[in-house]
Amino acid sequence: MRSEATQNRSTNLLVVIVIVLLTTAVYSQVRSHGFIGYDDDIYVTDNMHVKNGLTPGGFQWAFSTSTAGNWHPLTWLSHQLDVQLFGMQPGAHHLVNLLLHIINAVLLYFLWLRMTGARWKSFFVAALFAVHPLHVESVAWIAERKDVLSGFFWMATLWSYVWYTERRGGSAYLLVHLCLGMGLMAKPMLVTLPFVLLLLDYWPLKRLEGGGTGADSRIPAGRPLFTLVREKTGLFVLVLAVCLVTVYAQSIGGNVGFLQTYPLVTRLANALVVYVAYILKFLWPVNLAVLYPHPGMPPLWKIGGAALMLAAMTTAAVQSRRKRPWMLVGWLWFLGTLVPVIGLVQVGVQSMADRYTYIPMVGLLVMAAWGVPDLFPAHRWRDHLLFPAALAAVVALSVAAWHQIGYWSNSITLFRHAVEVTEDNYIMHNNLGFELKQAGRTDEARAHYLKAIAINPKFAEAHLNLGVLLAEEGRHAAADARYREALRIDPGYVQAHLNLGNSRLRQGYAGDALKQYADALKLDPESADAYNGLGAAMVKTGKYAQAALCFQKALNLDPGHAGARNNLKKIQALLKEQ
Repeated sequence: MRSEATQNRSTNLLVVIVIVLLTTAVYSQVRSHGFIGYDDDIYVTDNMHVKNGLTPGGFQWAFSTSTAGNWHPLTWLSHQLDVQLFGMQPGAHHLVNLLLHIINAVLLYFLWLRMTGARWKSFFVAALFAVHPLHVESVAWIAERKDVLSGFFWMATLWSYVWYTERRGGSAYLLVHLCLGMGLMAKPMLVTLPFVLLLLDYWPLKRLEGGGTGADSRIPAGRPLFTLVREKTGLFVLVLAVCLVTVYAQSIGGNVGFLQTYPLVTRLANALVVYVAYILKFLWPVNLAVLYPHPGMPPLWKIGGAALMLAAMTTAAVQSRRKRPWMLVGWLWFLGTLVPVIGLVQVGVQSMADRYTYIPMVGLLVMAAWGVPDLFPAHRWRDHLLFPAALAAVVALSVAAWHQIGYWSNSITLFRHAVEVTEDNYIMHNNLGFELKQAGRTDEARAHYLKAIAINPKFAEAHLNLGVLLAEEGRHAAADARYREALRIDPGYVQAHLNLGNSRLRQGYAGDALKQYADALKLDPESADAYNGLGAAMVKTGKYAQAALCFQKALNLDPGHAGARNNLKKIQALLKEQ
């Protein structure tokens, strides 16, 4: 007969194979998906620092930039590595996301198995984590590499911590800090992790004084809360440092300007409603969208209902903490890990996002895995009921996830779905219009631009995109009016300055064009397009030598800039003839 250890290894191997095959089957279609016209340009397709692959300059940029409103150098380096290895093949980039997600699911299984010894409950948590439709956004969106990458370091930190609690060695203690530091450099949302470690000290590790013995006999028990908090001082220091860096990066990126748009009372009310919305989408994941626009102040009935529900759940979790500690830990895991993105500090225009549930969902999954069996009396029929129910849940969520992944096949499909399942989504109307125009469907594009402007007349990007469409139709005066309106709304809009400069130059107004290009360079000194345009305007005014310097500067910034290269050749030939 095989030993128990051998049987356990065989069972674990089978579990891992199932998780890998199940997740791969659900997400296999991403290998044929392309880049999405929403943030993928910022992170990959239009980012020269990424498109050049791994370079010394790119490495330095990754650690010094606040592009995209975040400081996450490891995320940038991972995108650079993708380009270095696979070039601009989107399928390969997608598969890296999928690989990280599979690894995270496997690590999650072994983590909860190690802490609790409950194999099938841990398997249930990992399986639903792997296939839940709310995680599609994090996996199927190349720009969300930061989710699955930081998720890996989250799991690694928890694993290191469990190892530390068992061995109490200095190397394990340092590894916990290293993994957290790496995770914070992938996505700042991991700032809540030290608090989660305190939750795990309570259950299932049971290191808190009066908590009984640990899940493993090698884990010391009965430590005072103060000791456990002091033990994590270094982790809190790391978190504080990254919080300060993130706030600075967000302010530089202009992403926290919504604090003035949405007063504190609105943000608090929306946070209550969104917590409940996440729970509902966890239970019934339908009408998922890449962007949920912020609705402003929710109706009073929604605020009151959400507050009552959250209060009731919290009260139940606290009151049952002795008999059902998993309920309190899972509930506080869910509430706490969402705090950085729940909207108390409003970043961006969304009210919520599926990708924000990547780590918080684990808390709800733990509540389900340990809570549902607790509802049934312990008799021989329980397993016969629970296994089919768990299997049905995994299958149903897998099918729903497969269907949701299909929307991510291309930008038009994704954005059209978003405007269909949300209300007043002016950003997605604008993005859909842009993609339709790229496909030559200008009448449809115009309709969506106008819809975006009707919903939000102060949305500068829609005015600019409509101006581009008008310019291509030869309606230059109308196009210029749209560009100027975009600049009136947002004086710092670099692309509007460039477009207006290009338009004025085509119409023969070189002086006006020079001013627009100069204004663009004041806002973005590294704009190759602005230097190229400035050079073209100088050619029109007869300043050939200065024009050549501008074209060269554009090429220095962007060696692949075809327009600047052609212009430089022409002006160099002209200078030789003189």
